[in-house]
Amino acid sequence: MRVDPNYISNLTGSLDQTQTTLQQLTAELSGGVRVTSLSTDPVAAGQNVLLLNQIQVDDSFTQSSNLVQGQLQVADSALGSVVSQLTQVVTLATSANNGTMNSSNVKSISSQIAGILGEVTTLANTSYQGQYIFAGGQTSTAPFSTSTATSPAVTTYSGDENINYLQMPNGGKIQLNVPGDQIFSGTGSNSVFAALNSLVADYATGTVNTTKAVADTNDLSTALNYVSQQRVTIDSSITQLTSASDAVSSEQTQLTAAQTTLMQADIPKISTQLTLAETQQTALESVIAQLGSSSNSLFSKL
Repeated sequence: MRVDPNYISNLTGSLDQTQTTLQQLTAELSGGVRVTSLSTDPVAAGQNVLLLNQIQVDDSFTQSSNLVQGQLQVADSALGSVVSQLTQVVTLATSANNGTMNSSNVKSISSQIAGILGEVTTLANTSYQGQYIFAGGQTSTAPFSTSTATSPAVTTYSGDENINYLQMPNGGKIQLNVPGDQIFSGTGSNSVFAALNSLVADYATGTVNTTKAVADTNDLSTALNYVSQQRVTIDSSITQLTSASDAVSSEQTQLTAAQTTLMQADIPKISTQLTLAETQQTALESVIAQLGSSSNSLFSKL
């Protein structure tokens, strides 16, 4: 009868492998994670990396969207207040233009419009978390200032034309701001500040040049409509951001569930495997112990 001269080393190798399996199963059982290393399941480990990368991308977008959503809402609120203020000016100017007011009342209209001009300037210089939201890219400096060195006064813009965007996970972009000069300065009859400053001057003396005052009032009405149009851009961005955030949140839930399914240990199955491995280990240890004793050596059994 032939005897394998390597029987002891083969049995020892099997025991080592069984002990490695026991350690792996014990780690999975205690941690609740099936894939504890790349060697455990290379395919699953690779898929897990891809899932984690996408989850991180979604997390980054969620954090950014939470920050910019507040900015967009503040911008929308500010422009809503501007629309209300300009509507009030149109009403005041229309009253002053009907020719029924005395000089004192006309001057009072001028003062009221000047006050609204100041409020609109403050709204145009609205900041959010220390950043001026209508300054384009020059967010550290108030974008609008008015000089009364001339009559009518002149309001200037010191921001720039930069438009910021938020990149969405699907590759799309959401516009986050509208430069202030595009909203308030415009060109020609679209300029809010040009119309306001002109109306203040129109009524300052108490005597109304109806032709000019009516023209300036019409310019302000045009500018008011233009501001409303620019506000639509902000509203659209808020809608896009809300929709994108909802989609990303749903995707995060799905990815997390997929990652859990991929990595989570099957506790009942592992428990069974662990019991079998422990039984195998005990059997191997017993055989090796018997074969290693002089009284139960293989040769004594031949």
